[in-house]
Parts: sequence; structure tokens; C-alpha cells
Amino acid sequence: MKNSEPIVPASPKAIRSWMLFDWAAQPFFTVVITFIFGPYFVSRLANDPVAGQAAWGYTVMIAGIIIALMAPVLGAVADATGARKRWIAFFASIKIVALLLLWFAAPGSALWLPMLCIILAMVAAEFSIVFNDSMMPRLIPQADIGRISNLAWGLGYLGGLVVLFSVLLLLAGNPATGKTLLGIAPLFGLDAALGEDARITGPYAALWYLIFILPMFLFTPDSSKGVPLASAVKESIGELKNTLGELVRRRGILRFLIARMTYQDGVNGLLALGGTFAAGMFGWQTIEMGIYGILLLVVAIGGCVYAGKLDARMGSKTVVLLSLGCLIIATVGIISTGPGYSLFGLVQLSAEDSGGLFATPAEKFYIGFGLLIGLAFGPVQASSRSYLARSVSVDEAGRYFGLYALSGRATAFLAPMAVASLTLYTDSARIGMAALIVFLVLGFAILLRAPYPASSSTAPN
Repeated sequence: MKNSEPIVPASPKAIRSWMLFDWAAQPFFTVVITFIFGPYFVSRLANDPVAGQAAWGYTVMIAGIIIALMAPVLGAVADATGARKRWIAFFASIKIVALLLLWFAAPGSALWLPMLCIILAMVAAEFSIVFNDSMMPRLIPQADIGRISNLAWGLGYLGGLVVLFSVLLLLAGNPATGKTLLGIAPLFGLDAALGEDARITGPYAALWYLIFILPMFLFTPDSSKGVPLASAVKESIGELKNTLGELVRRRGILRFLIARMTYQDGVNGLLALGGTFAAGMFGWQTIEMGIYGILLLVVAIGGCVYAGKLDARMGSKTVVLLSLGCLIIATVGIISTGPGYSLFGLVQLSAEDSGGLFATPAEKFYIGFGLLIGLAFGPVQASSRSYLARSVSVDEAGRYFGLYALSGRATAFLAPMAVASLTLYTDSARIGMAALIVFLVLGFAILLRAPYPASSSTAPN
């Protein structure tokens, strides 16, 4: 391992620029994966919603396998080479090109191109996050890590909210009227009947990402350059083996990573499949999905702000456990709600359609459970990130954040595969989604036994 480099406190401007990475990156997950393009893929691009959900699930699964295999090695390479920014730039270029190509995913076209583009974009996005997150211990004082991590995550959701709102107001036309929420024709002559309202989200997210990662490159200091790349790759294999050996002794981090490996599968499944599930069940189009997403993001921003304060007072582990509890309740709620009922029929609802958006009581119940997801899915990820940042030293951050990405993706194929396979086997998207509860509950149980992270990054547990 190379010698420890001196730590120079980062300026507020440098930290704010680092936080803008989340602002730049989140719209891809918001408008492409969760609320606009993903539901379009399932309900309009595929032949039928069941086949669409299965194909989308397998797409997410393949991306997860690639990330799981490569992230730990890349994390170790990051420690050996030192500099992170050039890696972020490399993967950003892949992500941007893949998102631009989503424009060609027109109704009636083959599914392989959008599936390939989503896989490339997800892989590139996650690898960029590995390098960005590993900068935290060097930039941010220990006492502020939880607060800054949650604020950055909330800033990301705000960026997603801005992009989603602008799509609904300016780009996405109602299929019946051809008008946006502002009552105007979509900009650039976009035609909802051709799926252009959803397809445009790929290029839009690409442009947004390109613009707003620039402050991080310009104003956030990078680590000093280490060994050459060829040597770094060779060295990283040995470092990775050493790190895996260290985990046997560092049982606190090991237990946390196993817990995260389990519950993050459920979280990833909710983020990738929750919107498509609603689109298939209620027939929501782009505008309904977009408004639903806006409601969730508004709640998510508030959840992250409050969780940052709670993290500073009660610790990252407490925030993650509370968030998981909310996600378990909410997941049970959404899969138990359907046309005319909620809570598996214990609550009977009127099937009357009152007209307008979210016109049935079942849709309103679904949105209520969705808001609980919005409240929790930011803090569960942001405080998980701060848990690890408090538990490792600066020089090993890349290696351990590589393993952190591995823990989020090593079995990430299991949740979408379980959902997709159960959906196909039972011909029920509802039963397929129920698989996510197992991952969330098991992860919660494992995390209960994990210790609170060390108070100093120089003395990891």
C-alpha cells in the first residue's frame, strides 16, 4: 500500500462542487430508470406489461452482475492510482453516449438496443459513484460526514425533481390532448404517440449530467497521482485479496456489508421496478408517472434533510434501520393494493372513477404508500454511505468503497431475477414484487447485530 498522503481540509466551495455530483447523477435514475423511461419500456415499448417487467428485471440483473464483478477491483485501482477524476470522466463518457442512444427506442423497435444502453449506463453510473464516494473521507471532516452525505443525496433528489418537473411541463404531452401540464404543445414537436416524451429523457439526462459534473472537475481537489495504471491493476489484485482477508478480522464492517448486500437488493428492486409496477397495474402514462415521481421526490428531499440531522445525533445505523422499517411497511402496502381494495382486501375501496389524475381510491392509497418509500429511500442509502466513510481510513477508502459497491451489487441480480421469475411463473406482477420484502426484512435483521461505526476514520472497526 502506498504511503498515506497528507490531508488538506477542503474548502466549502470544493465540498459543494463534490455534492453537485449527486445533483448531476440522480436525474438518470429518476427520469430514466424509475419514473419515465422504465415505465415506458414496460407498458408501451414491450408487447405486454408482464413481458416488459420481466425484460426490464433481467436488464437490471445483468447490469448488477457486471458491477458486482468489477467494482471491487476498480476501487482498489483507485487507491493505487490516486486520482479519481480521470476515471469519473471515462465512465461519464460511456454513460452519456448510452443515454443519447435511448432516443432510438421507438415503439415497435427491438428491445435489445434500449436494454444494452440501460446496462451500459447503469454500469458506468455505478462505477463513477465508486470513485466519487471514495473521495468523502479525504474531503469531509468526520463530524460532518453524515450530514453532508444526506444533504448531497437530497440535492440529488432535487436535481431529479427539477428534471422530472421540466419534462412534464415542457416535453411530455398527454396522449389524449397532445398538451403538456402547462397546456402547451411539447417543445421540439415531441409526439407522445411515438414515445418521444419518454425517449427524450435519455438525451436530457445525458446533457444534465455533462453540465453539472463540471464543477467537481474544476473545483474539488483530487488525490495525488499514484503508480501507473498497468502497475495499479496488478497491485490492486493483491490489495483486494488483502482487503478481503482484513474483513475476517474487521467483523463490524463485514457484518455491515453483508447487511447492505441484502437490503440494498430490495432497495434497488423498489427503485427499478416500483414505477413499472404502478404503470402496469393502473395504466399510468408519462404524466401520471411523472406527478407520482414529483410527489415522492419532494418527500425524499425533506427526508434527507431531516435524516442528516438525525444521523449526526443518533448515528448512521439508527437512520438506516428506521428507513428500512419504513420501506418494509410501504412495500407491503403497495403490493397489497389493487383496483377496489388495499391491505389484501381488508380495506375495501370504491372502484368508481372520479375522473382526472389518480381518479380511483386505490390509486390514492398506492400514492400514500409510495410517499413512505420516498421518505426512506434517500436516507437508507445516504446514511449507509456515511456509515462506511466513518469506518475506514483515507488511504483505504477506494478499496472499501469498491467492496461497498460490491455489497450493493454482488447479489443485485437476485432481487430483479426473483421479481421477474416469479412474475413469469405466476403471471402476476404483484406476487413478483412481494419477493422484495424478503430482502428488506433479512437485511434489517442482519444490520441489527452490526456495531455503530468508529468515530474516527483512522481507527476503523
